[in-house]
Amino acid sequence: MPVSATSERPPANDRLAASLFAEVLIAEQLSRNLISKALPRGMQISHFSVLNLLAHVNEERTPAQLAQAFHVTRGAMTNTLSRLEWAGHVHIRPDWDDARRKFVSISPAGRVARDAALAAFMPLIAQVVRDIGADRVRTALPVLRELRIRLEESDD
Repeated sequence: MPVSATSERPPANDRLAASLFAEVLIAEQLSRNLISKALPRGMQISHFSVLNLLAHVNEERTPAQLAQAFHVTRGAMTNTLSRLEWAGHVHIRPDWDDARRKFVSISPAGRVARDAALAAFMPLIAQVVRDIGADRVRTALPVLRELRIRLEESDD
């Protein structure tokens, strides 16, 4: 029995979804490479991301909260925090009410490191936005934001 044309080709929405995710994945990899090359020596994107979140919220977080925020395992977050603590970029203290728990905050040196990282790569990503056009980027942001929100919901 011959295979019909509809069973040989994926539906248009499947092709559209595949194209969207291919572009997102490639853009993510290329942007990580661009940022990684610009980061100060020894800093990784995961380090910058944690410092940036702690600087932004400006309050302590537990390692578990940080792991959840970045969708990584507690072990992966513990490794990142250990490296940041060794570099003097974060302070980790015990929870005075529950010794099993810890709290993490950004140190003054961590703020300096985060600011240096931003200063290193912001001109590069700002140039990409200028090249694409601010209006086009503003138009794309709501779609990308909704995509992220839906993926976060499906991850829970």
